[in-house]
Amino acid sequence: MKRILFPLTIALLFSACASTVKISEDQSPAELIQRANEAMDRNRYKIALQYYEALRERNQSNIDLIITAEYHIAFIHYKQNKFGQARDELNAVLEYYNDPNHELYPQHFKRLSEIVLKTMDEKEKRKFQILRK
Repeated sequence: MKRILFPLTIALLFSACASTVKISEDQSPAELIQRANEAMDRNRYKIALQYYEALRERNQSNIDLIITAEYHIAFIHYKQNKFGQARDELNAVLEYYNDPNHELYPQHFKRLSEIVLKTMDEKEKRKFQILRK
């Protein structure tokens, strides 16, 4: 029994450690985005979230980077099927575009937010229809 439990314990400890990363203070916004995208490509959502949260926290005066980070954080929550949280976050992203200077903001995140919200609505509608049958 000990021969089985010890390797399992080590594996669990290793996997728990692997879900956090040490993010260097000198990483540029482009590097943070690149690392987050690499984590997303591997479905390592917790790590991607850490990079996007660092991007948001370190760039409070750059609205483009804030919108970038917040959209991607919301999208990760969508990918994790956390629709309520994702919906709130995507609506918060869309709120930025109510600003008089909204035409200066990255427009693709507005459109992507609208698309993901519509997709969630359709998925929930189909799920409700299936449950009603």
